[in-house]
Amino acid sequence: MTGLMVCIAVLAAATVFGVLRQRRNGRLTVRGRDDGERLGAAEIGVELGERATLVQFSSAFCQPCRATRRTLAEVVKMVDGVAHVEIDAEDHLELVRSLNILRTPTVLVLDAAGTIVRRASGQPRKADIIAALGAAVRD
Repeated sequence: MTGLMVCIAVLAAATVFGVLRQRRNGRLTVRGRDDGERLGAAEIGVELGERATLVQFSSAFCQPCRATRRTLAEVVKMVDGVAHVEIDAEDHLELVRSLNILRTPTVLVLDAAGTIVRRASGQPRKADIIAALGAAVRD
């Protein structure tokens, strides 16, 4: 009987964990302006966009990374002055560690000055990216 109770408790805990993780997947979270985290051309390897920059951290065998790349490319075509930069996480481990990137894809939304204003772990939705760009451009 004790084994059955332990099994039920483990299944319940795993279910709760899975549901919570799925709800957070791809959500863009707000970063505080006072964090002071900035990325420039030296860190990402290309010039920042005129109005905003979408920085995507990817890995070679990441299927959601490919879909995220397509989504971000579509958004960049829709919004003037926005650049998209894809960074291979495996080739830039120091940057990944300093930014606390724990999974791929991770998308950072930078304003014109390079300040990180939004962050998403997992595959974000196009509407969320557009809304985050609106906040980055407005601020």
